[in-house]
Amino acid sequence: MKDQDIINIGKSVFGLCFLLGNMCLFGYLITKEEDFAIGGFLLLIVGSALNLLIILILLLSAVVIPSRSDACLKAIGILMINIPIAIIYALIGLNLN
Repeated sequence: MKDQDIINIGKSVFGLCFLLGNMCLFGYLITKEEDFAIGGFLLLIVGSALNLLIILILLLSAVVIPSRSDACLKAIGILMINIPIAIIYALIGLNLN
């Protein structure tokens, strides 16, 4: 696997979680449908587990294959951008009711 492929994995997972989070948040804000809020909190749980699993795999990969450590750390950095966004979205969701 090339370095760019590793970084693309981080970007793809980040983009997917970010897009789904935006859909849930703004879907609830626009429609006030409870299903969007429930989906958002489920996404928070599942997305956190998915991101942590991928981060763990990337960390192990960086240790096992030191030549790929820069790409793995870049991908981890991209994935970690989701953490403050998820916290902000969770606070918004909790304070709406």
